[in-house]
Amino acid sequence: MVSVHVDELGGRLPRLRARSFTGRALGAVPPPLQVLFGIVCVQVGASLAKQLFAVAGPAGTVSLRLFFAAVVLLLVWRPALRLGRRAWPVVLAYGVVLGLMNLSFYQALARIPQGIAVTVEFLGPLAVALAGSRRLIDALWALLAAGGVVLLAETRGDLSMAGLLFALGAAVCWGSYILLSAALGSRTSQGNGLALAMAVAAMVAMPTGIAETGTGLLSPWLLILGLAVALLSSVIPYSLELEALRKIPPRVFGVLMSLEPAVGALAGLVVLHESLHALQWVALCCVVAASIGATRTAK
Repeated sequence: MVSVHVDELGGRLPRLRARSFTGRALGAVPPPLQVLFGIVCVQVGASLAKQLFAVAGPAGTVSLRLFFAAVVLLLVWRPALRLGRRAWPVVLAYGVVLGLMNLSFYQALARIPQGIAVTVEFLGPLAVALAGSRRLIDALWALLAAGGVVLLAETRGDLSMAGLLFALGAAVCWGSYILLSAALGSRTSQGNGLALAMAVAAMVAMPTGIAETGTGLLSPWLLILGLAVALLSSVIPYSLELEALRKIPPRVFGVLMSLEPAVGALAGLVVLHESLHALQWVALCCVVAASIGATRTAK
């Protein structure tokens, strides 16, 4: 028994040292900057992914992103498959929702500007934040967000209706993803559940991606870019967010995350040269303001 424990410790020691070094490196960065850098990574990753659509297609790009994200997380956490009867249903549901959310969002991204896609998708977590509340102030935040949606609808002549519907589908998935996150955290330990769920998400997306792109997904340069998108859009921001949440209150975290639609619009402008109309910027600001307000006044 002693030799077994020594062998296990010897095998885990390099990995534990690597995690310790990574934790110290992340800990040196102020938590608000971690969250903001994670948001920038996600949106720059989305802009980079959109540039791959002409070659890999939206579904093919999603497949590459989720596949490489799953590989990295599985290598880091090496989760055991024996999770128990209560954990596996949550892992499977979480993975399916994660896969559908990414498929829907990338389909929206292929049809409408990135800033608009992120703004509409952000209605999902905002609805979760406001659900069940009967306070007047929360009703006002909901009306402000609804006003933003109305303003976007006024510009629908410039936008693809299919793109907006895909973004709404991503919003529904994002809301479900948030609700499942709490259950995943309580029924699995560390990043084990996330790693397995990411593998499920990859399996959900890959049939569509293979049907859309075929063997083109095996192109070496496309695989390299897919890995870059996975690191920017999944691995790095998830790691930064988890580290930041250990040090700052969830309310502060929520306020910082509320900036994501604005960062998405700026990333689309700088990287993709997607400009928004004045009315669309006002709509975006309404949703951002509603999210910040709902987060700040939440009980």
